[in-house]
Amino acid sequence: MRTVKLEKLTREAFAPYGEFYNMANPDGYFLAGEIHRFFPDRVSVATKGSVAFSPLLVKRPEKMLITAAEYHTTTPEVLIPLNDDMILHVAQPSAGKPIPEHTKAFLVPKNTVVKMNTCVWHLAPLPANVDELACIVVLPDATYMNDCTVVEFSEDEKFVIEK
Repeated sequence: MRTVKLEKLTREAFAPYGEFYNMANPDGYFLAGEIHRFFPDRVSVATKGSVAFSPLLVKRPEKMLITAAEYHTTTPEVLIPLNDDMILHVAQPSAGKPIPEHTKAFLVPKNTVVKMNTCVWHLAPLPANVDELACIVVLPDATYMNDCTVVEFSEDEKFVIEK
């Protein structure tokens, strides 16, 4: 079975899939008041209509075996790990069929906002250290019902993520 090596999250490595920003350790320009510093517009998502914030809880599997992937054709997806670093696997957009052989896996520090571009293949993130990851998913309302294509991998396409 194929393995995908877990990579450190860097701007260069993640650029083909989207962008990210560590909200707990902000850097760069800011607007300041007497007792605050405001770091505006670090990650933005253009969408039509309203955006929903949904909690996601993911149990740590014995083996990080990936058997499927999903994508959204009309919107990017935002993830924010709250209680642990998360492991996120992604592959670049392809015409309706995933390309698991091109998958990358990234270790995303907790409190980091990750925006995956429209049509990037992915599935639920996995906890890096804890028994259950708590994560926020940000998508337009009901995307999971009207713009979510999930594809199960064949036996040859499945892979394991290794640290």
